[in-house]
Amino acid sequence: MERDFLEDIEKVADADGRFRKEAYLFVFDALQHTVKSLNKTDLPKDHRHVSGQELLSGISTFALDQFGPLTRSVFHHWRIASTRDFGIIVFSLVEANLMSKTENDSIEDFADVYDFDEEFDWKRRRTEFKPKSSAK
Repeated sequence: MERDFLEDIEKVADADGRFRKEAYLFVFDALQHTVKSLNKTDLPKDHRHVSGQELLSGISTFALDQFGPLTRSVFHHWRIASTRDFGIIVFSLVEANLMSKTENDSIEDFADVYDFDEEFDWKRRRTEFKPKSSAK
């Protein structure tokens, strides 16, 4: 990532103060994961939009892929306790012109989409994730 971009993220995180900087960076990575999983990567930028619910679904799979059974602990460390918290991050980034939204997007799109205990239950979901093969 570019240095200016990282500095901009840090400014947004510091100004808000509720969530750790890593959570903001994670949202960007999860957005890229979501765009790719929805086969929108090759579309023009103005056609790559994903809804709040699509992003939250992508956040779920990306987080479990990245952190596995530690997902809840990582989110707790970042002070993320609900799907709405991700909406707060997204809209903070939108306000800082680091992300965009449509006129139909609302922070309420992120409210109570799933319960973290259920969504990140590793015992229930672990079969969905394959171990990453080691580079040989």
